[in-house]
Amino acid sequence: MNLFKKLQERATAGNPIRVGMIGAGKFATMFLAQAVRIPAIHIVGVVDLNPANAKSNMKLAGWSYEAHSAASLDDAANSGKTHVSDDWQALTAHPAVDIVIEATGNPLAAVTHCLAAFAQGKNVINVTVEADAFCGPGLAQRATEAGVIYSMAYGDQPALASDLVDWARTCGFSVVAAGRGHKWLPHYRQSTPDTVWDHWGLTREQAKRGRLNPKMFNAFLDGSKPAIESAAIANATGLEAPDNGLVFPPGGIDDIPTLMRPKSEGGVLERKGLVDVVSCLTREGEQIPYDIRKGVWVVFEADTEYLKNCFEEYKVVTDPSGKYMTLYKRWHMIGLELAVSVASVALRAEATGAAICFNADCAAIAKRDLAVGEMLDGEGGYTVSGGLRPAVSSVRQGNVPLGLAHNVPLIRAVKEGAAITWDDIKIDRTTDAYKLRTGMEEQLLK
Repeated sequence: MNLFKKLQERATAGNPIRVGMIGAGKFATMFLAQAVRIPAIHIVGVVDLNPANAKSNMKLAGWSYEAHSAASLDDAANSGKTHVSDDWQALTAHPAVDIVIEATGNPLAAVTHCLAAFAQGKNVINVTVEADAFCGPGLAQRATEAGVIYSMAYGDQPALASDLVDWARTCGFSVVAAGRGHKWLPHYRQSTPDTVWDHWGLTREQAKRGRLNPKMFNAFLDGSKPAIESAAIANATGLEAPDNGLVFPPGGIDDIPTLMRPKSEGGVLERKGLVDVVSCLTREGEQIPYDIRKGVWVVFEADTEYLKNCFEEYKVVTDPSGKYMTLYKRWHMIGLELAVSVASVALRAEATGAAICFNADCAAIAKRDLAVGEMLDGEGGYTVSGGLRPAVSSVRQGNVPLGLAHNVPLIRAVKEGAAITWDDIKIDRTTDAYKLRTGMEEQLLK
């Protein structure tokens, strides 16, 4: 509870936290809108495949031309300004950069960027949760070996949910379940970038104004992002994935303690200790009041009569038995909250969540019947969506993680609803992401 004070001390000392960012899309732009207001954070460099687009987004976020006019990283380090380029290798290698923020949204590139940053002795905050979902345990291990910090991004739901789990356990509570909210109906599984705004609740004009990527937002709608983020939460907390995938029970915030308890006690859980997602829509598509769509939650239990009595005495909302309670954060502010990760890593040498195990996986599931020769287009696209699975069963079945189901051709036909397997695709086996993932699989099956 003293991060702001520590930031003030760094600013007063003239010793700002020096950050380099790879990727300047929506999440990154939201952070840049805040970072320009925080004297203790110096964005030394911003790298994007299209530097002009990065500069345009920085202008949109309130940056002056002068603020990002540094001619080089050396100039940026000396002047306090920011250098914008397309050279990520130079950024990760530059001695003026303390923390690298990976925000490309490209899971293959993200793994390469993270590993390169580790090799240069840089701490990394990984915004690209798609990479964390299938390689997080491997990335965390590599960071430890390099003596640096690897962190999930605060503001994204996995870090926020992990924070709630940490709070509950630190208080001495037994955690029953944790997860996030979502707007979900089963037929959303087949949604594509062409249909996403019809379901999302935005007009095409609003989406265009916000420079919103329909493929990225469709990854939320079609269940891919909930599965990706649930895998990240499970692997960062030690919770497990449901054997049969996410349940998506409909309910409002006050319904969560009743929903997220074992089936034997009237809930939806196969057992205690799972991740799941709560839908803000009834099965008929009606909006549920006081929903958790944009937030995160943790359910914990009163496993003694004394604790149960405390719940009753302080009039907290529980399930009908009085045993289960939830704490929640109704909103997540995405990149607007990322400075918490920057401050935590730099000032406390502490990640805001990172994988501690390989419990859960997000497998690529065919959205429709797919033919030989079709190209898989990853999360949010036209061909596959993500399905949460226990890691052991997913790996044993040879499932391709959603994060690697990008720009790879099918060599066998796959039926709608089936998981894509390694035998179904032709994939480049030389990428850092493939090597790290298969190394994790080998380690898991030992």
